[in-house]
Order: sequence, then structure tokens, then C-alpha cells
Amino acid sequence: MNIKDYMLKIGSEAKNASFTTASSTTSQKNQFLNNLAHRILDNKDNITTHNKKDLIQASKDNQDDAFIDRLTLNEKNIVGMADGLFQLEKLDDPIGQISNQKTMQSGIKVSQMRVSLGVIGMIYESRPNVTVDAAGLSIKSGNAIILRGGSEAINSNTYLGELITQSLKETGFHSNSVQIIKITDREAVDELITMSNFVDVIIPRGGKSLIKKITEDAKINVIKHLDGNCHIYVDEFADIDTAINIVDNSKTQRLATCNTLESLVISSKIAKEFLPKIHKIFSRKKIEMRGCAQTKKIIPEVKNAEEEDYYMEYAGPIISIKIVKSIDEAIGHINKYSSKHTESIITKNQENGQKFIREIDSSSVMINASTRFADGFEYGLGAEIGISTDKFHARGPVGLEGLTSLKYIVLGTGQIRK
Repeated sequence: MNIKDYMLKIGSEAKNASFTTASSTTSQKNQFLNNLAHRILDNKDNITTHNKKDLIQASKDNQDDAFIDRLTLNEKNIVGMADGLFQLEKLDDPIGQISNQKTMQSGIKVSQMRVSLGVIGMIYESRPNVTVDAAGLSIKSGNAIILRGGSEAINSNTYLGELITQSLKETGFHSNSVQIIKITDREAVDELITMSNFVDVIIPRGGKSLIKKITEDAKINVIKHLDGNCHIYVDEFADIDTAINIVDNSKTQRLATCNTLESLVISSKIAKEFLPKIHKIFSRKKIEMRGCAQTKKIIPEVKNAEEEDYYMEYAGPIISIKIVKSIDEAIGHINKYSSKHTESIITKNQENGQKFIREIDSSSVMINASTRFADGFEYGLGAEIGISTDKFHARGPVGLEGLTSLKYIVLGTGQIRK
């Protein structure tokens, strides 16, 4: 079977499965989530065995540490996958929820009902844990999903797909409700993003080049997950110790995540006190600092930041630094260079905090909190299928509600329009 026929078969099977998935009960969905969570925990050793095959190949391919970190499945994140499913199980089922009820002058009753999208096509790189998160979110929101992970994680994703299929069958779902594309040829992606007869929405999750290609070539609506050039602004009214802890955590807890701090903006009124302290921590943790001219006056060994540095998602041990004179200049700088993912202000001044969250144009805006909290699990969504930097349909971490739509429901008692 050639690739086109293979993909058409998968698309047709997903569309057929989506009708039964959309009509499944909350109890059945929760049984699947619980079953899969326990199956994952029971198969931790098998999961790591398959993942090691991918890690060995990644090492042979000379992939960097950030790439290896995204690819790795260990005890902690395997348990995290299961915990995400358990949390999803506890969340309210959005499908069938009625909202915005009103009775019109004609006597008809108008409301909106939350419904599934249908078939989701997801294309993602490196992170095999996304396979489980996406499967759980799709089933709970009444959707079928086609998953195309990167070739670098093919062994991990294929085995996780087998566990998902077993749980689907045991809980009465059609096995095609979640399908893993098992071929690594890029032609499969080209087919997936143009199968408008079968697929209702495409969700790409990966680097800029992937997102650009999908956005330009897709013939289906796309929910985009762009890069995470996240900022923290250390305001003149910041508590220094609080700022140090938050900046350190935001940058160094994990270097390769999309909610990792990439650009630090500092008030000139606090920079001389704050910069030497954070420089000491970053030096110890081998974080390279690239700063503006004012930054170099305070810390001479800092490298010069070029214009492109302020646009960068480094996903590694580098951070850009800009010193500003005012909160207005900070907001202007962030809105210019940000990828619209996550920004945070460290301040004890309520007026400045409120100004920041009003005027920053990003999907998550925080006061006195680490950017690392920009995550579906931390937001109580159970998991996320991605973090959307779009402004339509879904924005920020995309959980259950982001994978649904609304339709109008009209109830009458025989009314006719006059």
C-alpha cells in the first residue's frame, strides 16, 4: 500500500470512529482514562526499554542535550503521564454542556451546546509523552485523533500506541479512535494536512520550521503552537529575593521546555542590585548571559546581545537581558520581541502588576510567578495538547474545552416566524 492510500485508510477509519467517540458516555471515557493510566504504570519498564532504543539512536545522531531531554521517558515523567490521565478523569465532561440559555420574544428558547470537533490530526516532535496526553484529551473531549510523532521517537510512540489501543478495546471504544502513524516518511504529513474530508483540525507542535510548513500548506484549520520566547520583567518595586528565586526557576529548572524563560527585562532602578546576584547563580549553572550595553556596564563579562537574540527561543543555556527605564519601555520591548507565549512581572506594586497583565499581548501573563507554570497540568486542565499562541478558538494551554466547539440549540413549541 502506498503512502497516500495508507493515509486515506487511516483518515476514513478515524472519521468513522469519531461518530461513536462523540456519543460515548462520561463513564466510558473515564473508564478509558483510568484503564490507560494503570496500564502505563504497570508497563513502566517496557516503556523505558522502547524509549532507550530512541535514545540510543539520538545519541548516534549527535543530538544535543535539550533534544535528549525532550525525548527521554523516565520514572518521573511516566508517572506524570499517568497522573495527567487521573486528573483528566476527575474533570467535568464538557460534551453536552448547555450555556447562554435565553428565551426570545417569539417564545423560542435559545442556548449553546458544547460538542466535539470530530477528528484531530496532530503532528509533533521529540516528546513521546504527548502521545498519551493527546489520546486522553481527545477521548475525554469526544474526538478521534490521528497522531504523527517524529521519527526520533518512533519506538516510544509505537509502543505507547499499543497500550492505548488495548485500553480502547477494553473500555468499549473503537480501536481507531486513536491511531499512530507508523511510517516516518514526511509524505505522510503532507497527506494528513490536506485530508479535509476526514480531518477537522490540525495541531502542530514543534519547532518554527514545522509550524511554518504546516501553516502554509494545510488545507484544514490549524491551532498553532509557536515557539516560547518567554520574558520576565523585574520591576523597580520587586522583592530581590523573590525575583532571584523566580528567575532562577524559570530559566534553569528545565532548559528545553516552551515555558522556560528566554529573555530577562530589568528596571534600571534595581539592576545594579539584582544583576550581580542572578549573574552569580547563572555562572554557577553555566547559563550564558547576552546583554545590552547597560548590562555590560554592570557585568562586563556578559556577551553583547544582538538584535536577533531578543527574538530567540534558545531552548538551552543562554538568556538575553535588557535593562529599561520604565514599565512602559518594558511592555513595549516584550510586546515587540515576544512569541506571545508567557510573560511574568515581579513586583510588589499592584498598579504596575495590573498594568502589565492588561497591556502584555500574550496567551499567559503572570504576576510574581515562574513562567514554568504555563502548563495544562498546572492550570488544572489535566494535560494539554499544546499551548496555542493564536487568538481565535483556543489560546494558551489547550485542554478539554479547547478541543470542543459550540452549536446553537433552539427549542420551540410550534412557533413560526412572522
